[in-house]
Amino acid sequence: MADPSSYRPKPGQIPDSPGVYKFRDEHRRVIYVGKAKSLRQRLANYFQPITSLHPRTATMVTTAASVEWTVVSTEVEALQLEYSWIKEYDPRFNVKYRDDKSYPYLAVTMNEEYPRVQVLRGHKKKGVRYFGPYAHAWAIRETVDLMLRVFPVRTCSAGVFRNAASAGRPCLLGYIGKCSAPCVGRVTPEEHRELAEEFSDFMAGRTGTYIRRLEKQMMLAAEDMEYERAARLRDDIEALRRAMEKSAVVLADATDADLIALAEDELEAAVQIFHVRGGRVRGQRGWVTDKVEAVDTAGLVEHALQQLYGEETGDTVPKEVLVPALPEDAEAVTAWLSGRRGSNVSLRIPQRGDKKDLMETVARNAQQSLVLHKTKRASDLTTRSRALEEIAEALDLDSAPLRIECFDISHLQGEDVVASMVVFEDGLPRKSEYRRFQIKGFEGQDDVRSMHEVIGRRFKRYLAEKEKTGEWDPDGVVEDPDEAGRPKRFAYPPQLVVVDGGQPQVAAARRALDELGIDDIAVCGLAKRLEEVWLPGDDDPVVLPRSSEGLYLLQRVRDTAHDFAIRYQRSKRAKRIRTSPLDAVPGLGDTRKMALIKHFGSVKRLRQATIEQICEVPGMGRKTAEAVVVALAQAAPAAPAVNTATGEIMEDDGGGTA
Repeated sequence: MADPSSYRPKPGQIPDSPGVYKFRDEHRRVIYVGKAKSLRQRLANYFQPITSLHPRTATMVTTAASVEWTVVSTEVEALQLEYSWIKEYDPRFNVKYRDDKSYPYLAVTMNEEYPRVQVLRGHKKKGVRYFGPYAHAWAIRETVDLMLRVFPVRTCSAGVFRNAASAGRPCLLGYIGKCSAPCVGRVTPEEHRELAEEFSDFMAGRTGTYIRRLEKQMMLAAEDMEYERAARLRDDIEALRRAMEKSAVVLADATDADLIALAEDELEAAVQIFHVRGGRVRGQRGWVTDKVEAVDTAGLVEHALQQLYGEETGDTVPKEVLVPALPEDAEAVTAWLSGRRGSNVSLRIPQRGDKKDLMETVARNAQQSLVLHKTKRASDLTTRSRALEEIAEALDLDSAPLRIECFDISHLQGEDVVASMVVFEDGLPRKSEYRRFQIKGFEGQDDVRSMHEVIGRRFKRYLAEKEKTGEWDPDGVVEDPDEAGRPKRFAYPPQLVVVDGGQPQVAAARRALDELGIDDIAVCGLAKRLEEVWLPGDDDPVVLPRSSEGLYLLQRVRDTAHDFAIRYQRSKRAKRIRTSPLDAVPGLGDTRKMALIKHFGSVKRLRQATIEQICEVPGMGRKTAEAVVVALAQAAPAAPAVNTATGEIMEDDGGGTA
């Protein structure tokens, strides 16, 4: 690890002008590339005391052994040079977007004598017009199949073309009218190129003009009583409209724009791009990146723009680029984009209307992409093994916790108190062993007491099952196993119990285990506010690094338990409304029932309300309020074995759903 002061440039050496800089390690490998309006000011930021730097920046400057820079004339030149160097050196500390898959494009090979329509992936070639990218290759082929009726452009390979030309007979597409058969001279090279140009113009979004021209030709043919030609034109128009329907109209006609949205957390970021041409979504793509450098949303946007348009020229760079945040050097980036296109490009944040609504859709796609990436990450065996080892080391366990059980409490203002138990084995959820609990015997916002009860009930069942099946030995034979050869239900003990909460909840869980004489199961809690890990009896939490795979696994376990508890609590709330005394009120529908329960919190509090207080609820008139009061007064009290709030039988076998 190098000391940044050992290679810090002397005062006055760094010029106060735009430029690009490179940090190199001890082996002269470039590990970071950056640009700046002022090299002097930017590089000075890297040579502050290590404690004042962002952790990722501190890692980079201590890995580096030297720094060098190149002065340029303008910020646009700096942007271009930065992109070139990042592509050339692939520095480890620069944000690099990686395609989550290889996207197919619809390509028209205008660089050939007889242009060909085909599906292409990979690097773009000079002289070829590209449309897309598309999510699936079959979507391109369906669109092309519809359009070949109107634009019979060649789609065959070079070999098929040569064979047809030498035989003097076209392929099947030539016979059925979906190819103009230039191979046998039915059209001249100029006529075929014109067809390819019209095909490209239509795909580029200039659809309205062409369809209106066909409609005019159809009307003229009908007037001249050329009914067969008019019918063919009618079918051509219908085919083009079906092809257009495959791309949703999202913006005003003739709008060419790319919409870029981001979803990010402390460690990773996902970017999604919608390509809109002629007002229609013509393609979609996305990347996920690790935040290996200290970068904000504006910086991520700038990196995404470089990745998207660094090698694009002409019409492939749209007239308008919509982003969630403007880069720091927005003017320089806009000038760079305009230079790539050859005309003005607008770079802005949508504020209202259809473009803002579409941007929200792109943002949702980015969020889903990030969630999917994290799910794939969680399913990786090596990553899971490292996470379990980190947890064992942080909590001072004898071995990795191969089975983790997590508990969470959920309620609505102290009523309908429920709990959840989720199980993770080898770092993966085991949904068949999830359990739900009703907390009976008391109501109130006492999560500590609820946690004590749930832990006690779960492990009482564990002890009872163990007595039936014998001492559980993962390598031995278990008496009276289930059909799969495993101990029944709760007979599996976890190596680690995780509770959603801090010191009080952890203490309650440990106390419940101690009361049952169980001392070989570890307990910890994960507090939401600062993601701190609490251990029983410790005054200070265990703080895992934000990049820790162990922390990531604990968060996922905790969040799964929380979601499972919330869903159960909401289902109970819905049952309470459906079986409540409010059903007896004539004309009172589900919407106003929900409004009453939401306003007062429970049927019990609603029963204590006056007519005037009920009238304060939106949509409640005085007559309806009076009917509600009468219905609640006439409702018969529940039997002792029935929950008065839910109307449900309060029998529970100690585990599972009651």
